[in-house]
Amino acid sequence: MIEKIYKLKQQQINQQVLLKQQLVSKIDYINKELSQTNHDLNSASVNVMGAISDFRVLQIHKDTMKEHMIQLGRKKLHYLQQVEHYNNIIIDLNKESEQFNYILQEQKKEKLKQIIKQEELTSAEYMQVKHIQKKKGTNAS
Repeated sequence: MIEKIYKLKQQQINQQVLLKQQLVSKIDYINKELSQTNHDLNSASVNVMGAISDFRVLQIHKDTMKEHMIQLGRKKLHYLQQVEHYNNIIIDLNKESEQFNYILQEQKKEKLKQIIKQEELTSAEYMQVKHIQKKKGTNAS
């Protein structure tokens, strides 16, 4: 039973790690998108002799990119909080898993002790039988 629980905890840990990795991947994607948007923001321009309306459109475009970066920052913060949450879950599951592993190891040690004790008893009985047979053989002569 303990072994099944231990395996279940290991499986839960693996699931949480996968979920965490998915979030980390999303965070990496957001970082790349933030970097690209920031680059686009800094490099956006119009012709020097452009019309005033071109400058207004450029400003609207830059404002939109800034708003997009703010939204990406919020998403990233949310994902980072979720990653921290998954880290806490993984730590708790690891603690539980270690406890069950310790119990399993102790059970194995106990079984091994019982086997050794049984072998010692069998060996002692064998020696007693041999000793008794030897005595009978000496007494018969």
